[in-house]
Amino acid sequence: MHFIIALLGVYRAEIGLFILALMFIAFVRERYSPTVIAVVGACAFALLGLLNEKSLFSVFSNSAPLTVGAMFVLSGALIRTGVINRVADLIMARAKKHPRLALAEVALGAAVLSAFLNNTPVVVLLIPIMFKLAQATGYPVKKLLIPMNTISVLGGCLTLIGTSTNLIVAGIAADQGMEPFGIFDITLYGLAGAAAGIVALLCLSFLLPSDPPAISGETGGTVQDYLTELVVPQDSELIGREIGALGLFSPSVVLLGLKRGGEIRRREILTEELRSGDRLIVRADGTAIMTLRESGGFDLGVAADSSTSAREGTVIEAMVAPSHPSIGERLLDIPFLHALRVRIIGIHRSRHLPGPALAEARVRGADRLLIAGSDDAIRSLRDNPHLIGVDISRTRAFRRNKAWIAMAAMAAVVLLSALDMVGIGMAAVIAVGVILVTRCIDPEEAWAAIDGDVLILIFAMLAVGLALEQAGSVALMVGWITPLLTIAPVWSLVFIVYFFALLLSELLSNNAVAALLTPITIALAQQLGVDPRPLIIALMIGASACFATPIGYQTNALVYAAGDYRFADFVRIGVPINIIVGLAVCSALVVLG
Repeated sequence: MHFIIALLGVYRAEIGLFILALMFIAFVRERYSPTVIAVVGACAFALLGLLNEKSLFSVFSNSAPLTVGAMFVLSGALIRTGVINRVADLIMARAKKHPRLALAEVALGAAVLSAFLNNTPVVVLLIPIMFKLAQATGYPVKKLLIPMNTISVLGGCLTLIGTSTNLIVAGIAADQGMEPFGIFDITLYGLAGAAAGIVALLCLSFLLPSDPPAISGETGGTVQDYLTELVVPQDSELIGREIGALGLFSPSVVLLGLKRGGEIRRREILTEELRSGDRLIVRADGTAIMTLRESGGFDLGVAADSSTSAREGTVIEAMVAPSHPSIGERLLDIPFLHALRVRIIGIHRSRHLPGPALAEARVRGADRLLIAGSDDAIRSLRDNPHLIGVDISRTRAFRRNKAWIAMAAMAAVVLLSALDMVGIGMAAVIAVGVILVTRCIDPEEAWAAIDGDVLILIFAMLAVGLALEQAGSVALMVGWITPLLTIAPVWSLVFIVYFFALLLSELLSNNAVAALLTPITIALAQQLGVDPRPLIIALMIGASACFATPIGYQTNALVYAAGDYRFADFVRIGVPINIIVGLAVCSALVVLG
């Protein structure tokens, strides 16, 4: 025991590096998630006495993870209030008239949105849009998804709040005594990288595959469209209005037909005036259906008892079991519809919509139903052996009347932090308070918008970085590297830091790499007597602008799955883009920094 204690006393720095090496090996092997590895690594430092209790818990006072969490909530509020969806609808409406120009507008929009929002929800939103744009323009979708993702990631490098990585690095740098970064301090260098990346995409597009995805379908597997019907009530204020003047229809709500008196019409219906009992047959995603349900202008769906309203009770989702006795029969004849006071407000079927109308749709196994009903009726449905996965729908209606509050809150964060009136962390937390008290988003939805895995990873890697510093491991590494770098030109340090961070981030979690390398980079700059700021900016962008592997950045993985790409597809286009973007960013830092 005394021997072990003596070893810990003499070789603290070396033991810290050994633990770090084991963590890197674990990151590369990916048998456990990066978060688990980071937490276990921090625990190892604590158990060996290389990190004391006070220092371990001090990482929770770091503002960077809290700022990241607040930005997740603000992004969630923009989604919840329908701001992001409205932008998507405008893009698709534009694409119908000018499909090729719409591609350029989407690229610009992706860059701008990603500069101020977490780019993960931006990419999630844009994936189904790219599938639709591929249909409108005739371009293979695989030639659109990777470029869209690349531009979104580069857009995240334009501001301090564009990626969680930037905030992590800035937070650690401030703790190390550096002057805090402003929201636009990295914009000039990010623009250089974005411009180079876009040019590279245009020149190297021939390297992208053109075969169709084999697994994802029309929407990239991210959106569920339902068939539903909008029923005009007897006392509706909409009676007498032209259908085309309702302002309801968008890419999220597509008019398919008009059902009147048992007859279904598909053509020339926009000029028709609504009558009592008319049914508008539409295709809509789940959120649009819930928004229409709460609007009160129409009653939705079908019910055996016409007095059953879609606005009553709870909405649940349920899948029709292959053993259901009504397989092949009309949806209106399904037994529970007559036995319970419920209303079916939508039906989803993989690959295509059923029809010709909701009531006449023939039931198939695995059809997914949206059902509104009382609590007693919902309990009965849960006991139905022919329905699978009966649960309360997680889809919520947009709160469009709160959209201006969510946009104003995000704009205030950007403006206040840009003018150095309030720190970005404080501004983001205050904005979260505003959107919660104004009910732009419910508390449970706000907390669900936070990626807890990312926050735990950040806290754990902050603890690892602090342990390495206290154990002397950082000083030891700097001592090894300094003699090699003293003979190198000062300008080359930016390139070395950038491409070292890039290489590690292609294999490991970019947040983990950023948290780990920030204190090392600052210590190295101090040892060499150079300004650490350009090196830190190089680290920020190098750790995020990773395009050569599906695991290089979290949005890469989303696109990889949605587009049914091969690993080699990313390597083929990503390696040259990595090099071109890196050279542009580093050159801008050397010349302008």
